Amino acid sequence: MGRRALRKIDPNLDLTRHLFAVEELEESFDPQSLFERDAPLEIEVGCGKGLFLENVSTTRPEHNFIGVEIAKKYARFAAARLAKTNSSNAVMFQGDAWRFVRDFIADHTVTGIHIYFPDPWWKERHRKRRIMNAAFIKDIERILVSTGRLHFRTDVKEYFDSTVELIAASSKLTGPQAVPELTGTNELDALTHFERRMRLNDRVVYRSEFIQPT
Repeated sequence: MGRRALRKIDPNLDLTRHLFAVEELEESFDPQSLFERDAPLEIEVGCGKGLFLENVSTTRPEHNFIGVEIAKKYARFAAARLAKTNSSNAVMFQGDAWRFVRDFIADHTVTGIHIYFPDPWWKERHRKRRIMNAAFIKDIERILVSTGRLHFRTDVKEYFDSTVELIAASSKLTGPQAVPELTGTNELDALTHFERRMRLNDRVVYRSEFIQPT
C-alpha cells in the first residue's frame, strides 16, 4: 500500500523553526537547544506525513519531540504541519536517522523512540537496509533512559517476528509488551496516516513496546 500524493505547502509558511537537516549538524549539537525548555525527549524515526508527531506533541505538551525523515518532501510536509500549529515542542529533521541517533544523541537522554511502519525491504539482498538492525538497536538501547520505551509497529509479520528475535538477541531491552489497539475517532486520528489506512482496510497491525531496564 503506497503513499498518496502530498498536498501543496503554503509557500509563505515559515519553516525555519521547525525544519532542520542532519547533514548540517555540528558535533556540539544539543537536541534540547531546539526548544524553549529542557524536557523529556522523544524521537520518531520515519515520520511520513507527520500526523503522529503533530498529534503527540499536542497531547503530551510536557515532552519535547524530534522527528527524522529521510525523504525531503515528507520532512518538509511534516514540518509544515508543526509550523501551522506554531508548535514549540516538536521539530523535524531531514536526513539519515541512523547517523542522527549514532552521532548526535548522547547516552541515556531519550525517553521514547517511535518507529512505525518502516520500509520492510522485501528482497533478501536488501534486508541489510532495514532500520531495525543490530547496530541501530544497540544505539536505541544506548540512548534510552531507565524505563525508556521503544515503540514499534509494522504490518509485516515477518518483520515483526524478526525484530522481536533481534532485540532479544542483541540488547537488554525487555519485551515485547502487548499494545492494545485503540478505538474511537479521536484515538484513530492520533495514529499515523499509514496505520489509519491499515485499520480502515481491516489490515492487521503488529504492535509492541520494549522497555529499558532500570
